Amino acid sequence: MVDTEILAQTTCCEDNYVHPELVKTAKVQLLDEATATQLAYTFKALADPTRVRMISALSATEMCVCDIAAVLGMSQSAVSHQLRSLRDLRLVKSRRLGREIFYTLDDEHIRELYELGLKHIQHA
Repeated sequence: MVDTEILAQTTCCEDNYVHPELVKTAKVQLLDEATATQLAYTFKALADPTRVRMISALSATEMCVCDIAAVLGMSQSAVSHQLRSLRDLRLVKSRRLGREIFYTLDDEHIRELYELGLKHIQHA
């Protein structure tokens, strides 16, 4: 159990003084509500281990649902369901080649986000 007095000491200011320049600087960088919500949904999508593994696989090459299912040991139906979520959030995109649909990361930002997250956990 956390001692609430110790917690209060570590999370609150003793002086209760607001630093106007720090507040001004932070407000300039503060995201609007719509952007913050969209970013939160992106991180929420990446909070699922299966979807992260799909991003990992797609960071190497484009693949169809059958390929991804084989790599992850999942059913095609389960893969399709997860890909729909990733596509809706613009984390992956698809292209049709005849009767097949191939998936790849939407852009380099997704690869960078994945790689930065991976570096972060490997650094710790």
